[in-house]
Amino acid sequence: MSYVDQLIAAVGPDIAAHASPRPGPDRFAAAPDNPRAYVLEAVYEAYLLHYREPRAFIGMDSDLRLLAGDALYAHALARLAENGDMEAVAELADLISLCAWAESAGRGDVIDALWDASARRLVHRSGEGARAEVADRLAQDRA
Repeated sequence: MSYVDQLIAAVGPDIAAHASPRPGPDRFAAAPDNPRAYVLEAVYEAYLLHYREPRAFIGMDSDLRLLAGDALYAHALARLAENGDMEAVAELADLISLCAWAESAGRGDVIDALWDASARRLVHRSGEGARAEVADRLAQDRA
């Protein structure tokens, strides 16, 4: 079962009522049975609900999409916190806030790089994460 399918199964009935019959693919599928990859998929779906087209849910108005996105953010971070994975909680908090900053600042050019940096740090346990990635990008802009 894909992480997206697992996510649909984990949400409450109000959100699950909007589940797509054909959800899109996992973005971080290269990491089967990895709790951090599942959580990264959940946070990514929340991001999509807030700013783009979601993979797993359809038929929501803009208000419900924001609420559903917030619920998925909370679901993901709570799952990590329950396991005491505070390093991952901190990385995802950085990723969520930096993606919101990038969207509001018109810096869509850095968003994929932020996700990739967080995936390397969380799933593959390498790299410095989203905060370092955006710092590097901004330093390049100033140069």
